[in-house]
Order: sequence, then C-alpha cells, then structure tokens
Amino acid sequence: MGQKVVMVLIDGMRADSLAVSGHPFIEQMKQTGSYTLDGQTVMPSVTLPCHMSLFHSVPPERHGIVENVYTAQVRPIPGLYEQLAAQRKVSGHFHNWSELRDLARPGSVAHNCFISGDWHTFEYSNQELTKQAITYIQEHSPDFVFLYLGKVDMDGHRFGWMSDEYIQSVYDSWELVEQVANILPEEYNLIVTSDHGGHDRGHGMNIPEDMTIPFLLRGKNIATGEISEKVSILDIAPTIVDLMDVPAHGEWEGKSLLPSCKKK
Repeated sequence: MGQKVVMVLIDGMRADSLAVSGHPFIEQMKQTGSYTLDGQTVMPSVTLPCHMSLFHSVPPERHGIVENVYTAQVRPIPGLYEQLAAQRKVSGHFHNWSELRDLARPGSVAHNCFISGDWHTFEYSNQELTKQAITYIQEHSPDFVFLYLGKVDMDGHRFGWMSDEYIQSVYDSWELVEQVANILPEEYNLIVTSDHGGHDRGHGMNIPEDMTIPFLLRGKNIATGEISEKVSILDIAPTIVDLMDVPAHGEWEGKSLLPSCKKK
C-alpha cells in the first residue's frame, strides 16, 4: 500500500541559503533523510514555468508556460494532481500566490486553500496557510498535500537574495516546515524543495544562483545521506507518485528518485 506525502515548497529558496540560515531542523532533515543541495530547475527559472515543470514533469518547451502567465496547453499533459485523482487519491493545495491555482485541473483537488500574500502580508499568509494545512492533515488525513510558502521570494525581490532580510525569511519558513513535520503521522513522507533561486533582486537566468535548488526527503522507508545522482525538478512528481504506488504518466520526462533514496 502506498504511503502519503506532504511537499512544502519555499519559493525562491537558494540551496546555499540553508546553511547560512542555520535553522536546526534543516540539519535534522539531512541527518534523517535523503537530500541534495545541487538539484537543478528549468529555464526560464521563473516561478510559474518552474512549478508547471515540477507538477507535469516536462520542461517549459513542452508545457508552454514561459512566464508568470498561464496559457492552456496546446497538447495537455496530465500533471501530478490528475494522476493522483485518477487513482482516487485525496489532495490538498495550499498557496498564497494566485497564479498557482492553474497547477490543478478542475476536479482533481479535494481541498484548495488560497490566502493572498498581496492582500494580507506574506508573513501572515505563510503562517495561516501552515495552520490550515496542519488542521487539514490532522482532520482528514489526505494522501497528498502541497504547501507553498511565498515570502522568501518576495523578500529576495525586495531586499536582495542572500540579504539579511532574505536569510531571516528562509529561517522563518523552516520554522513552519518544522511545525508541519512535528504533527505528521508515520505514514507520511515530507519533501522540502524550491522552484528556483535568485541573485541580486531577481531571477530567471541560466546561472547557478538561479538554477540550483535544494531537495530534502524524509520518511520511515527513506535512507539517510546525500543523493549521489543528478536531481532535476522534473524528478519530483515521479518520486511522489512512486512513494504513493501510483503510476507516473507515460509522457513525464523525469525519473523517480526513490531507488536512490529508499532503505535497502
């Protein structure tokens, strides 16, 4: 029987910001699960194209999203939510950036929670979304939950990537990750990752600062240590469905990381 998965995505979180932030739960996740600090995202390294690639396991030249504006795919490829719904898996979608509503086709998500970071603050919406996700997990035990936290990216644009304010935002986001981790029952795996990095006050270029992302995975059957193979953002959806014993879609281009991460 497949396990369950919670994925927390911290927008704009550079892989090298984890060590600088110094949050103790980061090291705990590394010591108790599999991880890489050298994952690679797609070009353009922009939020919506990267998320579409994560959820559909194809590069932007296939899903057609090359900026932060959604356009319907000419040749639609079922994404993660659609694959899970086809197997009657229950999913929850929590986000504070409205454009991410288009990651799921109508009817593929059981619970959708949006709290605008523009109308409120991203600090408030990050915290409230985390509370809502925790409540949903505790009350309904869904199969998959996606929790998107947008404040790190906003602070990168406002103050600059790797600025003091940015690093504090990374630390604060990991405080929320730890809150989620502390309530997860044994059957859940926890993934923490990002969509892209950044430099100066922007991102979108094919440079290491923008393209390199972290990927951390913890669960009862997950081995400990650094992942030795190359990791792409395209590999995340195939890994999630593999953990849940759901088939990957035939057109997905990524690979499951589970063979490298599973306990022998």
